[in-house]
Amino acid sequence: MQFTELISTLDGLHRQLSQQAARQADQLLTLRNYLFGFYIVEFEQHGIDRAAYGQQLHKRLSIELQKYSIKGVSDRSLRQYRQFYLTYPQIWQTLSAKFKLPDFELIQKIDVASNANTNQDLPALNPSLLLDRLTYSHFVELLKVDNPLLRRFYEVEALKNNWKVHELNRAITTLLAERTSLSTDKAAVIARIQENQPAGLEDLIRNPYLLEFLGLQEKPEYTENDLEKAIIDNLQDFLLELGRGFCFEARQKRISFGNRHYRIDLVFYHRILKCHVLIDLKIGEFDHADAGQMTVYLNYYKANEMSAGDNPPVGIILCASKDNSLVEYATNGMANEVFVSQYLSELPDKKQLLALIERESHGL
Repeated sequence: MQFTELISTLDGLHRQLSQQAARQADQLLTLRNYLFGFYIVEFEQHGIDRAAYGQQLHKRLSIELQKYSIKGVSDRSLRQYRQFYLTYPQIWQTLSAKFKLPDFELIQKIDVASNANTNQDLPALNPSLLLDRLTYSHFVELLKVDNPLLRRFYEVEALKNNWKVHELNRAITTLLAERTSLSTDKAAVIARIQENQPAGLEDLIRNPYLLEFLGLQEKPEYTENDLEKAIIDNLQDFLLELGRGFCFEARQKRISFGNRHYRIDLVFYHRILKCHVLIDLKIGEFDHADAGQMTVYLNYYKANEMSAGDNPPVGIILCASKDNSLVEYATNGMANEVFVSQYLSELPDKKQLLALIERESHGL
């Protein structure tokens, strides 16, 4: 062996074992968070003094655990761990087998919960694949998907395509499952996630607004223009979805500040509230910059578009998903003029999506 070969061998060994160590550490983190969730649920159901804590349980628990210098135990994180356990009871069998946990009574309890809570209608997926190939950060993204069938789609695609966390996030926030089920060229739609190309936007709002009336036809892929055209073509139904009193005024309303120009996606006037309603469409998750942009729009309308008797304008930011705490901080002090809603597409046919998941999971 040459000296240069020795260096290369040791470097490769270091990289390989470091990766394994990091992966095992993440699996142990997943195990810890999962068990935190389990014990929290157990206390909520059977704790002797649980009534004394009530709605303050997670906050009180967070305060006490931080005294022990435990990381990742904020009020919000503890609620997330609880949700993790309730969403993935079937993971327990893999965790107990892999790490040979000694608490056999605990194992028996969770095995019973796993068999009782696993959705039998979903295509089968070996839970050990999830634990072996997804990090806890992947699970955080998956927990954002309330519908078990849609969540299974993202689980399968994340495994099949070796998605990184940001790729999984992008798939969920751009409604990949809905877009794929509506497209004839499904492989092209899925491939865009890793190519980092702009994804199509074919849905809109309520909190959540379910726009079943759009009736999008199958096309190879969907674009944002398809959505805008569908909304305008079905404007009457869209106004009914929004509620009473909305009168359509403008689409892509341009406002200018010197040589800088901005466009407001949709502008309505509410005849009951006597104010303008400005709607801004966002493809992905809500970001604090979205609130700042809407503030600019609202201030412009206050200064230039209000008539005698009008009330101040209202802004609605329509996005694929939102983090409620971020929304709270970003919109604090804005006098409730900005509302962040979530849009959903027309739900895909269940049988069609089941067939797609079965096909995509073949060979995993």
